[in-house]
Amino acid sequence: MSEIHKFLFDGLPVRGVLVRLTDAWQTILQRRANNESLGAYPQPVAELLGELTAAAVLMQSNIKFNGSLELQISGNAGSGPVKLAVAEVQSNLSLRATASIVGEVPDGSRLSALINQNQQGRCAVTLDPKDKLPGQQAYQGVVPLFDDEGKPLEHISSVLEHYMLQSEQLDTTLVLAANDTVAAGMLLQRLPVQGDGNLAGSMVSKANEDAIGNNEDYNRLSLFAKSLKPEELLNLSANEILHRLFWEESIIRYPANTPHAPQFACTCSRERVGRMLFNLGQEEIASILSERPNIEVGCEFCGNQERFDPIDAAQLFLPPVGDLSGGVH
Repeated sequence: MSEIHKFLFDGLPVRGVLVRLTDAWQTILQRRANNESLGAYPQPVAELLGELTAAAVLMQSNIKFNGSLELQISGNAGSGPVKLAVAEVQSNLSLRATASIVGEVPDGSRLSALINQNQQGRCAVTLDPKDKLPGQQAYQGVVPLFDDEGKPLEHISSVLEHYMLQSEQLDTTLVLAANDTVAAGMLLQRLPVQGDGNLAGSMVSKANEDAIGNNEDYNRLSLFAKSLKPEELLNLSANEILHRLFWEESIIRYPANTPHAPQFACTCSRERVGRMLFNLGQEEIASILSERPNIEVGCEFCGNQERFDPIDAAQLFLPPVGDLSGGVH
């Protein structure tokens, strides 16, 4: 079972989260492998997407936010064989992820080769509130896939550490790893001097800015976290990892999976596909069905296929029972 562990360092301004995605991650990979037209992800893409998914869970679990958090890595023409990688996590830690591949993926490809060959790759973090107020838009922050000196970054962790420093003005350490059975990650973060932010810049202050890089306790714990090897993160239990890194520290741990355990879930549905087809219009739907026996729409996240034959399509445009004016179901 996938699990998440939150902890604090007693008396120190540092908090942490450790996530291990097992069944949820394996479901994502298996659904992709079962797609006959696309096939399984190449190993470098699977590792990239797994790290992105683990990071999205860590970031969502670390904020107070009722809505979805989406991490998206994208490039344009010439950026590399991966056009898009995206992971979406709801506030209850239900998650889904997918990647779009447009070319051959050489073995051992790193981030810059996969999606940032022309230095045009971007990472976007989107917070979409579940209950939007009138006129309220989702918050989005975007950072490039290179550092302040213009050098390409080769790890998702480095990209997101840079983003967190910009958006929250908080020192953040991320350690990520993924293979074909586990996607895992650890996040350490210095607590704010003032404010209670949510990745939307609400902790921006002179006090927090001045504290960047200056807390010796955080710096020491960050060095310990960075010593964690990928094979340890993927194979050791949460108890073993925390003991291995912080055996001299006094750690306050919350019960595992509090308040939710990460789990795979997709928000696609036949009803949503029907609304999309309705918006295309009756003439367009009739035109498509004149060339094929049915309309097939597949979900890139979960692989589910919805099919609409002429009778199904016609029913989309019938008025609801009791409504003689016509319209959307």
